[in-house]
Amino acid sequence: MVPSTEKDIEAVRTKCRRLVTRRAAVSAGVSVVPIPGLDLATDLGLLVNLIEEINVEFGLTPEQIGRLQPKSRVLVYEVVAGMGSVLVGKLVTRELVTHLLKRAGMKAMLKYTAKIVPVAGQIASATLGFAAFRVIGYQHVDACVKVARELMTLGVKQSH
Repeated sequence: MVPSTEKDIEAVRTKCRRLVTRRAAVSAGVSVVPIPGLDLATDLGLLVNLIEEINVEFGLTPEQIGRLQPKSRVLVYEVVAGMGSVLVGKLVTRELVTHLLKRAGMKAMLKYTAKIVPVAGQIASATLGFAAFRVIGYQHVDACVKVARELMTLGVKQSH
């Protein structure tokens, strides 16, 4: 259900930011393991699940949006399109997250190339991985907050 008050939006925002930080820590932990490709595969899976969970918390999955009244549904998609969000209200796939990672590019490349240098490289990789993962997660939370606030302003409510 889309949060309908500023207090609700802030509560969901706080909960989701904590979730992002926990998942970023898992990503960083996997980055320390010196198996080529393991961190990338893990990050993809973690990000797909994380984005979906954030969308659920904000009531912005395709299924949740589909349960809105028709006028409200149109407003949601107009708000999402107006913000240019890639992941809000969309079916989240590995391909979509891979595209997002490519856009985040530089930090991700540094993370994966840092693994070449033993120990120090693994620590750098974990640090960069944590930061990049957290940035992507926080950006998605912020996008969902903006959508939720706009919908609150427009008076969009979940249909029963």
